[in-house]
Amino acid sequence: MALIKETDYGTPASKSEKMVSLTIDGVEVTVPEGTSIMRAAMEMGTTIPKLCATDMLESFGSCRLCLIEIEGRNGTPASCTTPVAPGIAVKTQTPRLAAIRKGVMELYISDHPLDCLTCAANGDCELQDMAGAVGLRDVRYGYDGANHVFEKSRLDSAANDLWLSKDETNPYFSYDPSKCIVCNRCVRACEEVQGTFALTISGRGFDSRVSPGMSEDFLSSECVSCGACVQACPTATLTEKDVIKIGQPEHSVITTCAYCGVGCAFKAEMRGEEVVRMVPWKDGKANRGHSCVKGRFAYGYATHQDRITKPMVRDKITDPWREVSWEEAIARVAGDFRRIQEQYGRTAVGGITSSRCTNEEAYLVQKLIRAGFGVNNVDTCARVCHSPTGYGLKTAFGESSGTQDFDSVENTDVILVIGANPPDAHPVFGSRMKKRIREGAKLIVVDPRRTDLVNSPHIKADYHLPLQPGTNVAVVTAMAHVIVTEGLVNEEFVRARCDWDEFQEWCEFVSQEVNSPEAMAQYTGVDPELIRGAARLYATGGNAAIYYGLGVTEHSQGSTTVMAIANLAMATGNMGRTGVGVNPLRGQNNVQGSCDMASFPHELTGYRHISDVETRTAFEKEWNCTLDPEPGLRIPNMLDAAIEGTFKAIYIEGEDILQSDPNTHHVSAGLAAMECVVVQDLFLNETARYAHVFLPGCTFLEKDGTFTNAERRIQMVTKVMTPKNGYADWEITQLIAQKLGLDWNYTDPSQIMDEIARLTPTFTGVSFEKIREHGSIQWPCNDDAPDGTPIMHVDEFVRGKGKFMLTEYIPTDERTGARFPLILTTGRILSQYNVGAQTRRTENTAWHPEDVLEINPFDAEHRGIKDGDWVTVRSRAGETALRAVITDRVATGVVYTTFHHPTTQANVITTDFSDWATNCPEFKVTAVEVARSNGPTAYQEEYEEFSELTRRIVPAEAAE
Repeated sequence: MALIKETDYGTPASKSEKMVSLTIDGVEVTVPEGTSIMRAAMEMGTTIPKLCATDMLESFGSCRLCLIEIEGRNGTPASCTTPVAPGIAVKTQTPRLAAIRKGVMELYISDHPLDCLTCAANGDCELQDMAGAVGLRDVRYGYDGANHVFEKSRLDSAANDLWLSKDETNPYFSYDPSKCIVCNRCVRACEEVQGTFALTISGRGFDSRVSPGMSEDFLSSECVSCGACVQACPTATLTEKDVIKIGQPEHSVITTCAYCGVGCAFKAEMRGEEVVRMVPWKDGKANRGHSCVKGRFAYGYATHQDRITKPMVRDKITDPWREVSWEEAIARVAGDFRRIQEQYGRTAVGGITSSRCTNEEAYLVQKLIRAGFGVNNVDTCARVCHSPTGYGLKTAFGESSGTQDFDSVENTDVILVIGANPPDAHPVFGSRMKKRIREGAKLIVVDPRRTDLVNSPHIKADYHLPLQPGTNVAVVTAMAHVIVTEGLVNEEFVRARCDWDEFQEWCEFVSQEVNSPEAMAQYTGVDPELIRGAARLYATGGNAAIYYGLGVTEHSQGSTTVMAIANLAMATGNMGRTGVGVNPLRGQNNVQGSCDMASFPHELTGYRHISDVETRTAFEKEWNCTLDPEPGLRIPNMLDAAIEGTFKAIYIEGEDILQSDPNTHHVSAGLAAMECVVVQDLFLNETARYAHVFLPGCTFLEKDGTFTNAERRIQMVTKVMTPKNGYADWEITQLIAQKLGLDWNYTDPSQIMDEIARLTPTFTGVSFEKIREHGSIQWPCNDDAPDGTPIMHVDEFVRGKGKFMLTEYIPTDERTGARFPLILTTGRILSQYNVGAQTRRTENTAWHPEDVLEINPFDAEHRGIKDGDWVTVRSRAGETALRAVITDRVATGVVYTTFHHPTTQANVITTDFSDWATNCPEFKVTAVEVARSNGPTAYQEEYEEFSELTRRIVPAEAAE
């Protein structure tokens, strides 16, 4: 293995279809019109020296190294800013150019430390490379004049006012101003790629320097630590602290991030089995060379001291854990599940697949439950997040997935974001979205909070509809009312692609006055003119795309809202081409994949119902078993059955339902009622408090397999180090299956994918070999689409004719009143991920050390609450305490928190109300009251005590 070196062409590729021919150094080359001469030369194999240019950024022309000569033209223009032209003759190396470049390099080096041998960038420094490229052998100017290098003058030891000390405040990278050449690449990366505008160049002339904000340190500035500046830096000015500590990497492997549903591709750069850094891969089609703080830097949890690497068992949850061999742990699992089925019946057991594990691992868990235990009692975390997406989109379009690839946003004219906060929850795609908005796309935001998309540097929503939580259906149906009654329907599209009779019935329904923005205002709290304006913009503004998240699905009418969104897209013809569509932004790295892999109790792979005889027969033949034709239990049903005494054992791979699911008291009661809870995870998570067997899991760095992201993109996960627990997660599941007597003999996860492809019509063309060949594949991939499907429903919907559904607004049963006058809604924050089990074990806690409650100034003043006060939040389900942050980001009557820290116990106060079709919990609407308090509640203190009790471990040698 060696380091994967990506070619830097200096400037971005031109998208022009018109070709231009020119001559460079006597060689004719043909490139797209608009291509820079620098890039054209690089494409023919000629490297022009450069420092300020990189193909991730627009051309800038400041370093003056990339100068060229053009026959018949005066001067020496910069090749990065000079486009190709027909018939011109370019010279990239002449005596004049060589002299100019060498002189420029002398100036750079005269104000730069000469510590190359001890510099962290030694061997990976573009300044060093360019000095060699231009033939620099001496610096005529010396090093004793004005400089930014030395703290004191070398002549008289006086203090050097130009010198600045290193900024080490960011936990992941260092900023050394003395090594800065003011190339502007970091500033431009922050602006053009990330879109945060956190960096600037302060001063003028020789006083110029990179500055986070108004001369702040990096940690306290607006920097979001995405790493784009570090990646862009051509010197050691911005350097990863792990590179300083470990040294330069010696080999790299392409893999996929294990955080959110964007699915960023990375180069894991290694020394031996130690990760030096994760660098976003430019050829990654989901992220296009960009990253966020989590994927770029927060991988330290893989080697955290809290990792459990040995199997453990105990008889009662109050007993200490006892470390045992894998053989004993697996025998315990198989034996207990068999005993429980014999004692309580076949249906007394079940399991939960993981959206953090690979497709192959999720597939094997559901196969174990169906073929090994003979039941369909299997579910996944999508139950509590995007199960309404599967139901709603399957109903409307015929497929349970988003319609576009991420590149599609580059052709979007109107972006409608509803119930999603991409800059925080899906930051890399959020940056691409913001870039498109800066280029001129219009923006509609439907959200109770004023998120960063509503108003941030160079971004301002054309319409922000600050609806009351729980009224999504009312808002979207009111928009449909405007589109229909004002004659904005794309009738040609509807007649050709949708069921006309159902459409007419839908038109009659939405046209009713009760669905008008004015009539709905009593529920939504939104100015009717805002809804009318947003609807007109969406219907008439050109290519319009809808992006939505958990703020849509986690409601009692989640499925209804998804179908209402689909109605809007079909009615306006915004389907089946680039720049449009309906795009659910999935929360976890493989939540799409876990759903694809038959993790729901009523479906097999390909979203085919378990009752379908033909489908079931194919699986029975492949698996050599008989399958139950009846759907099994969902997660809430399993917990209910456990409390009733009919469900006694559960196998949970990579999910923490005690922290992530609603009504913590109900979840804990269900787990406590079971006789065998098996948790397979990296850490003793909150659910493991009630476990009897703990099987140590494996990180994404320690195994091979695939993830499927929010755009249906299947990508490779590649092993870069030996599993610290000894096994990949799929191997652990296979050990259980073999102990149960199943004839499983997989030796590589590629064999599991081959089996999936044999059984799944949308995957018949998928294999590890093809994924590696193409870099990634978007399903469906089969004989009809051998290279995958970036855009769905191009000529017709998967179901045939698009189906319009009536979406009547029905207020949630969770109502505010005198006792609980506020509405609590929940969400995520950039630096943390899901329940925080991974990110809390990294330096990301520097930005979000605890969950807080956002409350409007009016509501805070009415309750005597000051910023930073401890407050108690009470609901009908329970109460918890956390600190208050007073902000007008939330409207009066609404409070907001996150759920990343188990000490907060946010789900103690969420209720059992759920989506009518899928049981997805109504996390986004909980009636609460907020009052000042003195600190954590008694329940929180008891919870911490019980956690300590249930996390005691007796090492194997002590147990003997």
